Amino acid sequence: MDIKRSGSQASAKGPGAWFTGTVRIDPLFAAIAPARAAGNAVTFEPGARTAWHTHPLGQLLIVTAGCGRVQREGGPVEEIRPGDVVHFEPGEKHWHGAAPTTAMTHIAIQEALDGKAVDWMEHVSDAQYQA
Repeated sequence: MDIKRSGSQASAKGPGAWFTGTVRIDPLFAAIAPARAAGNAVTFEPGARTAWHTHPLGQLLIVTAGCGRVQREGGPVEEIRPGDVVHFEPGEKHWHGAAPTTAMTHIAIQEALDGKAVDWMEHVSDAQYQA
């Protein structure tokens, strides 16, 4: 058994290569072999969002606070709120983040395939975000 105590793992700033705006990543759990799943709590300040990306084995988002937005390629921008659970299929191109005037926090869970859990792509434009 291993207990990760609250506050025992340092928060990190979301890197500009992967995010627009102010984003904080708080690690929850890392994949411990043979498991492949890892999870983070991610907080997006108003207007902040991920770049477009995919996950080789998919991703689950569990919204815990605030109001956010999410979009899969070719689909509409959808609003997400606390208690919502979003599932992205393996390889599904998507982005997620906060609403324009409200912060949003979610727990993100994804599995790594051959050591890789995400493929980052281009940033989401303001026009795409506002759609």
